[in-house]
Amino acid sequence: MVKPRTTGWRIKLSADFRGEVLAELTRNGLVESIHTGHLIMLNADGTVYKIKGSVDMPIFPRSTVKCMQASAMVRSGLKLEPRLLALVASSHSGAKMHQDAVLEILSSVGLNESDLQCAFDKPLGEAERIAWGEKAATRLAMNCSGKHAGMLATCVANGWDIKTYLNADHPLQVAVLNEIEALASTTVANKTFDGCGAPLFAMTTRELAKAIHEITISNDHVHLEVMNATRAFPEMVAGPGRLTTRTMQSVPGLFMKEGAEAVEVASLSDGRTLVFKISDGSWRAFGAIMHAALLEWGITTTEEAFNVYGGANIVGGMRAVL
Repeated sequence: MVKPRTTGWRIKLSADFRGEVLAELTRNGLVESIHTGHLIMLNADGTVYKIKGSVDMPIFPRSTVKCMQASAMVRSGLKLEPRLLALVASSHSGAKMHQDAVLEILSSVGLNESDLQCAFDKPLGEAERIAWGEKAATRLAMNCSGKHAGMLATCVANGWDIKTYLNADHPLQVAVLNEIEALASTTVANKTFDGCGAPLFAMTTRELAKAIHEITISNDHVHLEVMNATRAFPEMVAGPGRLTTRTMQSVPGLFMKEGAEAVEVASLSDGRTLVFKISDGSWRAFGAIMHAALLEWGITTTEEAFNVYGGANIVGGMRAVL
């Protein structure tokens, strides 16, 4: 019989996991809610600028590593125009332009929607989900379908089995793991599967920041191809109206990618890097934290509306605590 954990262990785990306060929601001057987590900012040369929370505690980076997965595909022979390559590195909104682009990738190698093995889902974008209505979820609409289409196209280019492309020991997934470990300078110990069904690898927030910094400043033609594609087509990386796309469009040279359970990465072309993980899994503080971090880098953006209302009156707001 497995013995229960001690109370002391639970308290320590809880404290480590919570991290530090990264954002506060206020109403009439009173802090009504907080979002805690872990944050690291790196200077252009890769040295640490700021740390909050436990950045050496392992997390699952979720979709924030899609630029690394895309790099492994390109290194393995995937050849796509930049617009479609940006989609491979995306968590797209599920708009018609995104779904059509996924089909374009698949048809280019003689495949179709039925070959996708990502989870069934409705569109991620709010407007797209509302427009979708009560229709059944599909693999094509799922926000990771671009990545899966890229994986399938890479398999076809190499003559690899397309039925087992999500297996952890498949040549494609071995290439992905090698790419991630090289960029993060780590050896992954905790391996599982993401919500879309693809292999997922744990790393610390510090290691994730190192990987994003490395891929941002790299002169490797593969990394340049992937990162340039995402910066050139931010509407493919997320979708019109979403924070990622809006912020990338407003800040030249910015790369930004969100992941499930409130993980966020961002970098400027000179190498300055931001990574944070919100402990409660909520994305609602992302805009405030991004805006504050960009201000610390001397970049002024159109401020997001982080207001709290009492009827029609503004009585508070969300503010970052960096």
